[in-house]
Amino acid sequence: MSAVVVLLLFAGWSEAAGRILPLLAHRPGMPRTLVGGSLLAAGLVEAAVFALWPLTAWTLAELVVSTPPPGDGLEWTPGLVAPLMLAAVLAFPLLGPLLHLLLFVGVGAGLADPLATASGLGWWAAAGCVALAGAGLGVAVEAVRRLVVRISTPRTTEPIV
Repeated sequence: MSAVVVLLLFAGWSEAAGRILPLLAHRPGMPRTLVGGSLLAAGLVEAAVFALWPLTAWTLAELVVSTPPPGDGLEWTPGLVAPLMLAAVLAFPLLGPLLHLLLFVGVGAGLADPLATASGLGWWAAAGCVALAGAGLGVAVEAVRRLVVRISTPRTTEPIV
């Protein structure tokens, strides 16, 4: 389990770095402590979102089936989280957003197999739950990112003439 936590933390930090560093390049002179704190906080948030992906997919699967699934739930394993870490490393914008998206689709497809087995759903229904969970978490974290950017952007005042 500790290997999964380390991989999720690394994936979260890498994903955050790929999103924050290009923004910081446009704002020279930012204090290093602020940059480091931002990367640490954003990395923890991204890691938490990644960690919630199987749990959210499991919760959706429970809503879809008429009787509670017999399994204990869906959890990350080192084999499942390793491609996620690769996708997070490729989050850097210059390395290709399309490849990044394709890897996330591959990770989601990898999560669909254990979800289908644990919940008793068919593969396509499980894949739909994983996709919906991933999209929902992605939209939520993007909304938070935009809110943070809006709040942290300095406002310019117009001179009084």
